[in-house]
Amino acid sequence: MDITLAVLAAGIGSRYGAGIKQLEHVGPTGEIIMDYSIHDAILAGFNKVVFIIRREIRDDFDEVIGRRLEEKFRALGVRWEYAYQQPEDMPAGRVKPWGTGHALLSCKPFLDGPFAVINADDYYGRHAFERACAFLSGSSPDRPDRYGMIGFSLANTLSDAGGVTRGVCAVDPSGYLTNIVETRNIVKTPAGPAVREPDGALRPLGGDSVVSMNMWLLTPSFPACLEEGFRTFRANLQDPLKDEYLLPDIIDRRLQAGKATVRVICTDEQWYGITYQADRAWVTQAFRRLVDEGVYPPDLYSDL
Repeated sequence: MDITLAVLAAGIGSRYGAGIKQLEHVGPTGEIIMDYSIHDAILAGFNKVVFIIRREIRDDFDEVIGRRLEEKFRALGVRWEYAYQQPEDMPAGRVKPWGTGHALLSCKPFLDGPFAVINADDYYGRHAFERACAFLSGSSPDRPDRYGMIGFSLANTLSDAGGVTRGVCAVDPSGYLTNIVETRNIVKTPAGPAVREPDGALRPLGGDSVVSMNMWLLTPSFPACLEEGFRTFRANLQDPLKDEYLLPDIIDRRLQAGKATVRVICTDEQWYGITYQADRAWVTQAFRRLVDEGVYPPDLYSDL
């Protein structure tokens, strides 16, 4: 059975500024964040990777990661594909694509088995991929509505450079997701994480709150749900220039309708990611430290 990693790499990265943040070199020998995710996923047991990109960055993507990994993938028996998130009837004046749900829908032809979804510019940690693969390995065609999510502690997912968006989760005593709220502009403060409201006020959040980093564990029937939901989303747009079709919202709607369950699988891994230009130095130092501590070999893929 193929266990697929779907990598969301089509985002524009408006808060980051110039350049393609998913392709920034952060490792000691030029690795990008995605390298570490792919390494950890393969080591955990994933055997197929789908890169979801915009067609116009294909050449840059190939140069930085595609051609470099092609030989390694073949040697390891790992299959890989490109899927393109293309604008569909974008209204005049809209800049951003339709969102992560639409991005995942673009790779529907390649999702024929259980799969995990990740963001290209987020580091999740080896433990997260091990637990994800273990969950997906237990997938059954008899339970197409049984999903999973890797949960992180909010305090482990914040940026020193500015506010971040996180899916803040409510989890029942049995470990199942009951609600997820996409929460914007969560910042670090001396008293702990807080939401900075539009008027500047700070609303405290518990540092041990469970949050989603868009690492979803899904079944091959899910893309059909995305397709149906996207038609409904387009028919009910409130702001055609800003509304997004987002995975946390989609999954939460299925959850509230009783059409799915989501097992929350927690990890204490520290998140690293590039949201702002100022994050790059911090992330680069973090990966150098992980190599120095022996978490990763200097030649990243040499242990596969």
